[in-house]
Amino acid sequence: MQTPPEHAYPAHWEADVVLRDGGTAQIRPITPDDAQRLVSFYEQVSDESKYYRFFAPYPRLSDRDVHRFTHHDYVDRVGLAATVGGEFIATVRYDRIDGHGMPASGPADEAEVAFLVQDAHQGRGVASALLEHIAAVARERSIGRFAAEVLPANTKMIKVFTDAGYTQKRSFEDGVVRLELDLEPTDRSLAVQRAREQRAEARSVQRLLAPGSVAVVGTGREPGGLGRTVLRNVLAGGFTGRTYAVNHAFPEDLSVLEPEGVPAHRSVLGIEGPVDLAVIAVPAAHVPAVVADCGEHGVQGLVVLSAGYAESGAEGRERQRELVRQARSYGMRVIGPNALGLINTAGGVRLNASLSPELPAAGRVGLFSQSGAIGIALLGGLHRRAAGLVGISTFVSAGNRADVSGNDFLQYWHDDPDTDVALMYLESIGNPRKFARLAKRTAARKPLVVVKAARHGSAAPAGHAVPTTRIPDATVSGLLRQAGVIRVDTVTELADAGLLLASQPLPAGPRVAILGNSESLALLTYDACLTDGLHPLMPRDLTTAAAPADFHAALAEALADRACDAVVVTAIPRVGDASAADLANALRRAVAEAPAPKPVAVVHLEIPGLAEALAAPAPDTGGTTAPAAQEGAADHGPAPAVRIPAYPAAERAVRALAEAVRYARWRRQAVAPGRVPEYEDIDEAGAAADIGVLLKAHGATAPRAVTLSAADTQRLLARYGIAVLPALPAPDPGSAVRAAHRLGFPVALKPTAPHLRHRADLGGVRLDLGGEAELRRAYAELTELLGKPEEIRLVVQSMAPRGVDTVVRATIDPAAGAVLSFGLAGAPSLLLGDTAHRLVPATDRDAAELIRSIRTAPLLFGWRGSAPVDTPALEELLLRVSRLVDDHPEVVGADLEPVIVAQHGVHVLGASIRLAPPPARTDLGPRSLPPY
Repeated sequence: MQTPPEHAYPAHWEADVVLRDGGTAQIRPITPDDAQRLVSFYEQVSDESKYYRFFAPYPRLSDRDVHRFTHHDYVDRVGLAATVGGEFIATVRYDRIDGHGMPASGPADEAEVAFLVQDAHQGRGVASALLEHIAAVARERSIGRFAAEVLPANTKMIKVFTDAGYTQKRSFEDGVVRLELDLEPTDRSLAVQRAREQRAEARSVQRLLAPGSVAVVGTGREPGGLGRTVLRNVLAGGFTGRTYAVNHAFPEDLSVLEPEGVPAHRSVLGIEGPVDLAVIAVPAAHVPAVVADCGEHGVQGLVVLSAGYAESGAEGRERQRELVRQARSYGMRVIGPNALGLINTAGGVRLNASLSPELPAAGRVGLFSQSGAIGIALLGGLHRRAAGLVGISTFVSAGNRADVSGNDFLQYWHDDPDTDVALMYLESIGNPRKFARLAKRTAARKPLVVVKAARHGSAAPAGHAVPTTRIPDATVSGLLRQAGVIRVDTVTELADAGLLLASQPLPAGPRVAILGNSESLALLTYDACLTDGLHPLMPRDLTTAAAPADFHAALAEALADRACDAVVVTAIPRVGDASAADLANALRRAVAEAPAPKPVAVVHLEIPGLAEALAAPAPDTGGTTAPAAQEGAADHGPAPAVRIPAYPAAERAVRALAEAVRYARWRRQAVAPGRVPEYEDIDEAGAAADIGVLLKAHGATAPRAVTLSAADTQRLLARYGIAVLPALPAPDPGSAVRAAHRLGFPVALKPTAPHLRHRADLGGVRLDLGGEAELRRAYAELTELLGKPEEIRLVVQSMAPRGVDTVVRATIDPAAGAVLSFGLAGAPSLLLGDTAHRLVPATDRDAAELIRSIRTAPLLFGWRGSAPVDTPALEELLLRVSRLVDDHPEVVGADLEPVIVAQHGVHVLGASIRLAPPPARTDLGPRSLPPY
């Protein structure tokens, strides 16, 4: 006899979680095979913890206890365990009860819950993680409330419940604290969950970046090779912790590897002290044995340089999954495989566990790259261009990012006091919804600049086992902008923007002063400013005879001008004897003396040494006065401790400045975010009832969606205050005339067949038909032009006022969620891709920005003397559509086309709605790492 489906082992409850200290644990359902694990676990729990669990001395579990705690139906009785290294470290269970506290089955919706955490693992946040997962399981099994009885002295467990953020009741009777938790997620429970996630994932990255000891596994016996190279880089960088060389081929009597002089071991297990980080550089076939040794020794994290994983095909993908599965089972995080390593320049660490030949200069820029080659090239390029200007705080080349990803580093950088600007090179985004959430939170504190490669293909790069997304790249770009991310197109632009943001204050606005000794270069800069949406002031030409003192005076004047928010200085070689150092010194002094901080960038052509002089540190004069500069310098003495970025082309400097302007505007607006308005005429309950009836009537099953009829679409939209202009079928001329009399002349006649819908270019729409004869003539013309009436499905519709034709859409992507889109109807959106996007729920500010961010937006605001249309009404329509799809996840698609925006009001001429059972919201579930 087969086991009933509801009693089958629920594999989807298995999850890996990051704990408070940055280590990982696996959470899974308890099975009858776990009897010995449970006994062993219980033996390691202190008598005090046992007393708190059972309210009495309970030294050992009886056979009956073991059977009861390991046999569950996974519906009314469920047990979960947290494991590390395959052994239990904590358990939680619930038993469904009725109103009298007795065992029950559904529809009873309350359960009694109890935890037990091994003493050695208390304080790691295990119970909090288990509560999130057992609550999700309970909700899946139609349990809405937990009850727990706790001894007053068990303050740790009481805190687990009270800090969870759920709505709760608390009472005290018979010497026991009784807690009742409503399991419906609340804003507070979600906030608590995400705050814990941030702290845990940030801590897991910190453990990788700041180890007290490093073992390089696969260190070659001869110079060269990955392992030996990384070992030498670790030592050359001045790592402050202990370093070990490991190779199973070392002679048994070898204790010190020369000439490096580091302890040598044949296995990690042979190292007497703790090992926090292991860098693995052995062939892929030998990695599992190394990981096992590391896990048994208690290593906290791995950097796997080895190749031969998902980038090599199906067999490699399975090898990669097994690597992550094995590492997580021991509580370890993994960077890689196929990675190039990580770097931390902090003075107390100085770790270069990478293939970069030197430790970069310390600074305040964090760098994450999914490509090792791009990452190393970026490090080298920043070093050449920015020596003295900016430095690196942390760097990681994540390779195939099978485990640790860009999301983890966003969690870390959010609170990292040593990182002011974050740069990321991404080839895929595994969890766009989470990335956007984390990026928005990080961008509110510090700039985040991203290059997203593979823009024109949906396939993930080799080695990246990530979910695919149907969202076009333009949509991804719009969502990143909404989150405050500075998205650039090239690695060069990534470095350009990073240099400006790391060395200059944010601009207060878009007004740019331009000054220099070349009128032509100034005009190029002026044009570039206009192209990038800045507001340039008229350039100031200092002429080619300008000396450093002239540059100093002009820059000082521009920085003092309240009508200027930023300055671009242009320079070409001067006919004279002033050096690049003189010019740099003059510019730096002007910036240092400015009454208010403003960003300054320099564009120069063929002035060797200028960029270096602008970035050079101020010399230490030991308290003496520096000698006078050459004639024409602005002042005497050394350059102040002011750094100015230099660019070889006007377009590059202006583009970096424009990104800074847009980001600064986003930061200012983020201080007072928009709101999701309430509308009194929205009937959310009525819409929910309609959707339930329609789904049942159509028998919709995920992932297939059903398209509603015109009548059902209009009824559902009406629940949200959205009216669709009436249209009546016209299968013959007589029906068309009767429909027109019913609606009232003038009317429009148009086809609704799928292949003709929204094809105004075919001449298939007749407007302003004022009488019966005109209507019959139009009917004959369309049927002759387009086909038989039954093929083209003509309808008669009331005329709407003249205005601008637009399109409003909402679509659902499994990875990114609900997306609201807007554009003009016809060629602008279809041919030119001029469509803007925002994540749902949209705020009033999002709606206002949405209609203004398309390139053809001027048509809405009175372009070339035309009357402006009713954009407030359009914004309200967008917000109502956003509310519809946010309130009802069953609405997986909504298309309103065309929407005519007139001088007064908006008019929806066509609409379609698609329904499906709601997709799972992974971002609202319990904390867990991505599955492997």
